[in-house]
Amino acid sequence: MDLFTNQPHKTQLIITALAASLATASLFQAYNTHTKRVRRRKLDQEIRLSIATHTLAPNVPKPPSRATTLNGVGPPLPTSTAGFGDVADYDEDLIREQLARNYAFFGEKGMERIREGRVVVVGCGGVGSWAAVMLVRSGVSKIRLVDFDYVTLSSLNRHATAGLDDVGTPKVKCIEKTLLSICKWVQVDARVEIWRKEEGGALLEDADWVIDAIDNIQTKVDLLKYCHDNDIKVFSSMGAGAKCDPTRIQISDISHTIYDPLARSVRRRLRTLGVPSGIPVVYSTEVPGDVKLLPLPEEEFEKGAVNELGVFDDFRVRILPVIGPLPSVFGLHIATYVLCELAGKPILNPLPIKNRKKLYERLYRDLLTRESKLLGEQLNKLPIDEDDVALIFEDLHRGRSVIPPHNVPSRPTLVRWDPLRPLTVDNCVVMEFGDVEKHLKACWGGDGTRPEEVWGKAVKKVVERRAEEAREVREWVL
Repeated sequence: MDLFTNQPHKTQLIITALAASLATASLFQAYNTHTKRVRRRKLDQEIRLSIATHTLAPNVPKPPSRATTLNGVGPPLPTSTAGFGDVADYDEDLIREQLARNYAFFGEKGMERIREGRVVVVGCGGVGSWAAVMLVRSGVSKIRLVDFDYVTLSSLNRHATAGLDDVGTPKVKCIEKTLLSICKWVQVDARVEIWRKEEGGALLEDADWVIDAIDNIQTKVDLLKYCHDNDIKVFSSMGAGAKCDPTRIQISDISHTIYDPLARSVRRRLRTLGVPSGIPVVYSTEVPGDVKLLPLPEEEFEKGAVNELGVFDDFRVRILPVIGPLPSVFGLHIATYVLCELAGKPILNPLPIKNRKKLYERLYRDLLTRESKLLGEQLNKLPIDEDDVALIFEDLHRGRSVIPPHNVPSRPTLVRWDPLRPLTVDNCVVMEFGDVEKHLKACWGGDGTRPEEVWGKAVKKVVERRAEEAREVREWVL
């Protein structure tokens, strides 16, 4: 007898059962593998057949079709979109297979709204390109791209679709090519144009959402003002340049933004135009540190006025330092927000990174009272506002006193550093309340005592460094 037959009967049964189980499991695995291969092969054949069905033979006349621009607005798309079909011409089962995860998340009604949504992206660089790609990947079927600029080598560190072969081509055409390769049913209206308020209405016509990814401050403000006045939903991107901390990126109403120099400048200009709030934005609370704007060579200034050196006379010519991931994160924030809004599942109460508004209000109020007493007249407002107070306290002084050992004050207080100069962001410091009393008594007594005589040269150097940082921050929004 062999080893197996020498085993007790019960053991033989157990071994036989295990062998049968293993054999059955192997058969099931083989069957599932075969089924998956068959399904993949079938799906691949269906996709190829659908694409081939809508690709015209070289000598076959092209049949008439509906306009392939956004809702019929604007000139027909160029011939580079040959083979591009209408939504109804593409197999619905294939569309649903491609968008299966989105259908699972948003449901039938939500996806119906997304697929019927019309989105205009103004500015198709590092931020706008990523927003456009993810909107289309998620089901948006009608999209207009607006940008006057062309792909350069330096664009390749952050652009969502550009490659070496795209250098020298319009950014919108580069994105269009990629979108049509991802979703054969998408309607892309690519406009190599600059948005201007005088004639920009046609570019926004029938849009459900407008995405502002413009670099230039004045054009950005003009676009946001136009959308506000014409009841067009718009989402705006603030500054991604010179930032590196993705944990400080958030979505907020323009009126609630803090620290971001670009957001501060846009918000102030909008307020003067009667638009205090109501515009969602993505921004970062990270203030640019020791990263600087790249300077223009001296020979460029010799050619004439700086504003005449660019493609357009009202667009910046100085280069913003930027690492590639940050603009993409901004663009993904935008795409997510717009998709949820289109689907009827808006993001409720976006979580703020920081909420120190009451502290800033108190610091501002105390500073206003102090300045009024020092000047001998009642002041209604200061040359700086609460946004500047937040900048001074959080980003310039890091919430610490300028007086050694630079501890976090138990009662933080703002005070003008040099009484001979006006109150500005770079002439305002943080101290403990008791130190402020000493500072005022010594420096405002009329005997000409200078702050450095009271606190020493080391403190003066700290103040000068903070003042330089304040001037660098201001440079970003000029």
